[in-house]
Amino acid sequence: MTIGRMENAKPQSGVDPIERLRRDLHRFTADRNWEQFHTPKNLAIALSVEAGELLEHFQWLTADQSEKLSGNRLMHVRQELADVFLYLLSLSDRLRVDLVAAAFEKIELNAKKYPVELAKGTAKKYTEL
Repeated sequence: MTIGRMENAKPQSGVDPIERLRRDLHRFTADRNWEQFHTPKNLAIALSVEAGELLEHFQWLTADQSEKLSGNRLMHVRQELADVFLYLLSLSDRLRVDLVAAAFEKIELNAKKYPVELAKGTAKKYTEL
């Protein structure tokens, strides 16, 4: 199995790409007997560490520079994004949380907390609208 190649990322007929990725990641972990280390606590910590590593690539950049990543920096950011995504997917799998459903629910909740007529064009928290 080759993980991470673009040709493998294409949806197969009738197979949800997130579900396929979850299964491939589960198999990758099982093949190495790493489930014993992938407790929710450890996965949450690893997720936070990887998010910190992602932040390192933006440290000291201006907002404009952060919009124009290229070359080696973009490649490293891409890899860190993948690490964050994979740990998030592993954690949601371990806790049996349907991540896609949770994300849709969160968008609905945020739409109620941030109605367009109050939130449009502002970065204020919902408690300040």
